[in-house]
Amino acid sequence: TNIGSILASVNPYKPIPGLYSVDAIDMYRQHRLGELPPHIFATANECYCCLWKRHDSQCVLISGESGAGKTESTKLLLKFLSAMSQTSLGAPAFEKSTHVEEAILES
Repeated sequence: TNIGSILASVNPYKPIPGLYSVDAIDMYRQHRLGELPPHIFATANECYCCLWKRHDSQCVLISGESGAGKTESTKLLLKFLSAMSQTSLGAPAFEKSTHVEEAILES
């Protein structure tokens, strides 16, 4: 759920098909925070918009207990941001999460 710009999420401890797909990225990049159901991609899109359109620095705090999904949430956030950066460079859809995402995630 969203509490303003805060996203409270629960780790389902199992994959949910389509929840973090390329289609989900495309859907959330086209909408502002609060227009669609709460999602980490909505939070990431808000950060991206604030960063580039308002030139405001951004910080995302991901917290939780051991096993809560902090690392996976970070990977998903970076996946969205790398796809957005590839889109802004005019890359085709199939290349949206290639080199930038791989370099960041490997680090």
